[in-house]
Amino acid sequence: MRNLIRILIPCLFAFVCPAPAQSPQAVDLALVLAVDASGSVDRVRFELQKQGYVAAFRHPRVIGAIQSGPTQAIAVIMMQWTGPALQVTAVPWTRISDAASANAFADKIAAAPRALFGGGTSISGAIDTSMALLFDNPFKATRRVIDISGDGSNNRGRSVREARDEAVAKGAGINGLPILALEPDLDQYYRENVIGGPGAFVIAAKDFETFGEAILKKLIAEIAGISPTVIPGHAQRVRAKRGPMTGSGASPESITTARSILLIIAFIVSIVVMDSGPRHSASKTRVNALMARPE
Repeated sequence: MRNLIRILIPCLFAFVCPAPAQSPQAVDLALVLAVDASGSVDRVRFELQKQGYVAAFRHPRVIGAIQSGPTQAIAVIMMQWTGPALQVTAVPWTRISDAASANAFADKIAAAPRALFGGGTSISGAIDTSMALLFDNPFKATRRVIDISGDGSNNRGRSVREARDEAVAKGAGINGLPILALEPDLDQYYRENVIGGPGAFVIAAKDFETFGEAILKKLIAEIAGISPTVIPGHAQRVRAKRGPMTGSGASPESITTARSILLIIAFIVSIVVMDSGPRHSASKTRVNALMARPE
């Protein structure tokens, strides 16, 4: 009986007090790669997109960007999208922290078949599904970013601006890689309607043949959390989102107005100081220095 009790007691404690749940792994970035699979993207163009992503994740500069963050790791998922309710996960959430895991992810991209063919172009649907993926993943990310590539403007589903604004309000960033083969001004459309969040940017590829170079630069910027304009060696059209979302600086007009007000105040102070006699000679010197400061 005593031996039976010795066996049962540990089992009882294990049942009543289960082991604590494992905390999610920390990563610097949770990134959704949303890849256009609409009808305008034929087999050759789709393969060029895939090859661009594969080559980028094998590139030493992308691996270096991954290892530059505090946790030296990111989490990535790839999704194919077309119409409002047509989105399929091509490669599930994967933690990348070194060359081996980056190459393994590239292998999964290369092996992933195309799952969608046509159905319209719903960028808003891609954003909505990407948001669901971002907030239902096994990792704890410092930043959450949606990376949308495509060759056309939103023509299905709800307003893309509405989807964009809701995503940004929940803390996600959206960057764009428009392919200008069919719509030469698609980068402007992406800048005004698709991208959002702090530091959001557009890198345009002139056509599908130059997609690989564009996605390499885009991934480096996204992963490292830097502006793509500071990355040398590439010539894609880069446009950053400006305005309240990105914390853009003061305009030249506001700086000039502030300077004028400062000079008027300094002039008034100088009159007061001169009327106060030699006791304030030090203050007078500081005012003169202020007036002489270059623009």
